[in-house]
Amino acid sequence: MGIVSQILPETVGSYFCLYSRTKAIQHGLSLHAVVLKTGMQSDVIVTNHMINMYAKCGKINFARKLFDEMSQRNLVSWSAMISSYNQAEEPRMAVDLFSKMVLVPNEYILSSAISACSSLLALKQGQQIHGQSVKLGYSSVSFVSNSLISMYMKCGRCSEALSVFNGASELNSVSYNALIMGLVENQQHEEGFKIFKQMCQQGYIPDRFTYVGALEICSIECDTRKGMQVHCQTIKLKLDSTTFVGNVIITMYSTFNMIEDAEKAFRLIQEKDIISWNTLITTCSHCNDHAKGLSIFKEMATISSLLPDDFTYTSALAVCTGIASVHHGKQIHARLIRTEQDEEVAVGNALVNMYAKCGCIGYAYATFNHMAYRNLVSWNSIIAGFGNHGFGIKALELYEQMKEIGLKPDSVTFITILTACNHAGLVKEGQAYFNSMDEIYGIAPDLEHFSCLIDLLGRAGKLKEAKGYMDKFPFGHDPIVLGSLLSACRLHGDIFAGEDLARKLLKHQLVTSSPYILLSNLYASEGQWDSVVEARKMLKGSGVKKNPGHSLIEVKGVIEKFTIDDFSHVRIEEIVRVLKSLFQEEDEIFSYD
Repeated sequence: MGIVSQILPETVGSYFCLYSRTKAIQHGLSLHAVVLKTGMQSDVIVTNHMINMYAKCGKINFARKLFDEMSQRNLVSWSAMISSYNQAEEPRMAVDLFSKMVLVPNEYILSSAISACSSLLALKQGQQIHGQSVKLGYSSVSFVSNSLISMYMKCGRCSEALSVFNGASELNSVSYNALIMGLVENQQHEEGFKIFKQMCQQGYIPDRFTYVGALEICSIECDTRKGMQVHCQTIKLKLDSTTFVGNVIITMYSTFNMIEDAEKAFRLIQEKDIISWNTLITTCSHCNDHAKGLSIFKEMATISSLLPDDFTYTSALAVCTGIASVHHGKQIHARLIRTEQDEEVAVGNALVNMYAKCGCIGYAYATFNHMAYRNLVSWNSIIAGFGNHGFGIKALELYEQMKEIGLKPDSVTFITILTACNHAGLVKEGQAYFNSMDEIYGIAPDLEHFSCLIDLLGRAGKLKEAKGYMDKFPFGHDPIVLGSLLSACRLHGDIFAGEDLARKLLKHQLVTSSPYILLSNLYASEGQWDSVVEARKMLKGSGVKKNPGHSLIEVKGVIEKFTIDDFSHVRIEEIVRVLKSLFQEEDEIFSYD
């Protein structure tokens, strides 16, 4: 006990600092016992170190108990406790404690209190603390001004944030970063990029946070030129190979649909994390290169020591869905079962969607029934699956079951329901569900709902009813709706109505050949060949090109794509030879008959 009593408070404080950094709570508790035995708890400095240690080790209640028991507190005591609440994500407690302060706060305490107001979006309290910091002469100090910029930005007050920024006497990279990210969050992207350029011109060296903000602006604005320029700057500063910046560069190129550049950025990242792999797989899916996405997933599973997470599996299943590869989808499903990760609701939803879109509605339904927890996405996926397979009645039954358990349909639910009615020819039911959207659930139909309804009525030959709806809703002259009804006119041979719709449709700036093809087919179905030629001339004169059709087949787990007029397949000669032999066999059969 004699040796223990000789320990200096400074030594004890340094040990508590060490335990704070290493999160060594057990050692901290033992040292706390020593403090109690020696009576050092009355030393304000030692107690401040203990408050900090307990807070850093996640024992915020222990820290507060110590704080409340202190007979004397200094500014460091208040600062330690208020900042601890912030770090523990308890901003309300931080603001409450700040309001009870009897001492005049310093810049560190003001900064912590403002940060707490920012987390709470407590603008009024933040403004009050701003006023207090002005009176005390701390408002232009970097700690305080940076917190004020962030607080005003999070509360949507960009002009106040800019005012604080312009009045700050100690600007630094944190100030610029707070302003740039705040402008991004408030959709003021052009202004955000101006601040980024200003920062560079003023001689400040942007850091990884700055570049993340700048790259995000370029991504949102789809500005390829700016994005590539910012990317070049990150290369000069050797930030492009860091995980934090590299992942954002991949995302940016994904937005630009530049999959090769996204992959190059991925390859240059020195220490790839799970987000790096997930981002590239998602990029492949976004750019419709699903085969590459699948190969990236296989590469991750083979060479990376990282374990796939829920997002990895949902992304991988999405690329399986994109190429309709149930073979690979089943392999991923088996791996999920083996690693016991198939219970997550997001993964279950992805499996249901994959099986349904790959034509395996039985597997999709079995997976849906196996799910321990289902959310609205789960129900929407299975309803859409049955609807797209033509099982309209089953889709409607599931919709009613969903309502019975208390889930309210959303906009997507009604798209799946209307599509199900469309595929099954359930006209009355489709109209009833469409009308119930606004009347019962307060969901205003959008273009997709409306085009589903028009297509449903058109297929059923109810062209007058369809036109009636088109007159009531603002979507009546949309090219998608007009094209849908034109298709119905072709189906039912109504040339007069078809020509009228085609005239309205051709007034729009078209980017697809569908209207011309539909009109041509309408004339052809009625034997009006001169009009067919005229429609084809209109297509040729429009400059719009018809996208060549293609088909996908899966052979032993490998996806093969065949496009019209494309003979570049490596086994094309063998394929043509087999086709010729099949045609010969067909001729022999018919000649025998």
